[in-house]
Amino acid sequence: MSMVTLPGLKELIESISRERNLPRLAVQSAIREALLKGYERYRRAQNLERKQFDEDYFDNFEVELDIDGEGFRVLSTKTIVEEVSNTDHQISLDEVQQVAPEAQLGDSVVLDVTPDQGEFGRMAAMQTKQVLAQKLRDQQRQMVQEEFQDLESTVLQARVLRFERQSVILAVNSGFGQPEVEAELPKREQLPNDNYRANATFKVYLKKVSQGQQRGPQLLVSRADAGLVVYLFANEVPEIEDEVVRIVAVAREANPPSRYVGPRTKIAVDTLERDVDPVGACIGARGSRIQVVVNELRGEKIDVIRWSPDPATYIANALSPARVDEVRLMDTETRQTHVLVAEDQLSLAIGKEGQNVRLAARLTGWKIDIKDKAKYDHAGEDAKFAAAHTKYQLEEDDIEQEELEDEDDNQQELDEESFEPSDEE
Repeated sequence: MSMVTLPGLKELIESISRERNLPRLAVQSAIREALLKGYERYRRAQNLERKQFDEDYFDNFEVELDIDGEGFRVLSTKTIVEEVSNTDHQISLDEVQQVAPEAQLGDSVVLDVTPDQGEFGRMAAMQTKQVLAQKLRDQQRQMVQEEFQDLESTVLQARVLRFERQSVILAVNSGFGQPEVEAELPKREQLPNDNYRANATFKVYLKKVSQGQQRGPQLLVSRADAGLVVYLFANEVPEIEDEVVRIVAVAREANPPSRYVGPRTKIAVDTLERDVDPVGACIGARGSRIQVVVNELRGEKIDVIRWSPDPATYIANALSPARVDEVRLMDTETRQTHVLVAEDQLSLAIGKEGQNVRLAARLTGWKIDIKDKAKYDHAGEDAKFAAAHTKYQLEEDDIEQEELEDEDDNQQELDEESFEPSDEE
């Protein structure tokens, strides 16, 4: 059997395997695919008869590597027929029976169709090189995807490598004994108080493992995601790890709309154990536990509040550190509430540029209006909501009536179409 020699093939496989951290079999597979593409390019260049090669035309061809002999062969699987119409896919019965008399029509044979060393030209070699580079990238991306896809929504240790535009490129490790992989930390996922200097280390939240062939890192990580806060508390508070204390909800504003407002998080916790204080467990003795989380988040403000099944109590707790006098659930359907506080608590309840009430609303899922208790008109506000509710109900009734009428009209049209009088002669 003829063979095209590839000097240094064995060492090439070993070096690629080491440099790209790919198994030898994966490297060999990539080389075989690349050489087959090179052979296709060679055949197209030699196409003197101007045959039309479809995408699957070369599916019956394969490349066999001879690693010890440092070369490769091209093999073709052909079907035995009476009369040959395509020499690439078929071979005549007479020709095969000269070598194998027992051959029959419809059988398949594998033939060596390796081109001569000199015929495998420069263009085919270039095509092979380009395809090999692409196949190796594909193999690497597949390995990264398999390594990290089960780690989505978890926290990884990361190290700053470099900066690209406004993104930070980090090196992360899966912890499975594999080398570090690049991950992207976009501008929107960064914390304003972080100092991303070279080789600085951070904990990051793995948001997404990308698939496909897009360029750049496959891993998208975040320092601004609420999941990072949940992980840090679970890692620092044994009661959360043991499921004695549970985190019910988190609202985080890591990148406030104004530069005059700092990052802030509100976290609601609860427990079923009577003798356990969930808020105290998260804060720790003299604030020791929460301080570890604050330090990791570079000084971010964190409010730990007690969750309650009663919406009024939950909303009052969520507005901490402000003191709430009364919570009025104005409309449970649209989840609107008025919160009454003393005049000296107004600015604290609302927060700088509305941050405190904004986070409380996101945490509880209620629309919260902060009102001055001294100026609040109970009867007037009740009348407004009653009128608004009546108007809303009337509009809903009108919409429902219109839908019913449309259904009746459609049904009538269907009935008329289905009725066809018979013609009598």
